[in-house]
Amino acid sequence: MTDPITPAGMAALRARYTHLFTTERPAIVETVSWAAGNGDRSENGDYIYGRKRLREIDRELAHLSKRLAAVTVIDPAGQPDRTRIFFGATVTLADEDDQHQTLTLVGADESDAHAGRIAWNTPIARALRGATVGDTRTVTLPSGTRSLEILAIRYD
Repeated sequence: MTDPITPAGMAALRARYTHLFTTERPAIVETVSWAAGNGDRSENGDYIYGRKRLREIDRELAHLSKRLAAVTVIDPAGQPDRTRIFFGATVTLADEDDQHQTLTLVGADESDAHAGRIAWNTPIARALRGATVGDTRTVTLPSGTRSLEILAIRYD
């Protein structure tokens, strides 16, 4: 099975790939070509750094290419059952200490815990799958067991 990703996540992956391929890589190739024409390459910083950066870009392009082929776009706005937590849901939770937090369940390529976007396959996301407003779910994390109550569910 392929990994899910939101339309915004897919657009970000494609934009990164396009930027690297059409802007950054050609500029580095031009710099390396110019530096190679200057003679001695062993102490030529532009040449050495350029070749290193070119390898980094090529690795990232290969990774992005594999990710683009391995993901399936799922639009959360098209979710027919908006009463349960599925991929793309934005969920407001309360823990035992009545601390509220809002999380959005997204694909692994677009997760950012600091921004409240967690990967669909994380322990918290797995525990929340299928829950409805008012349900309480217990999650075992490295920091210990937490009980989370679902306060709200929305799909943007």
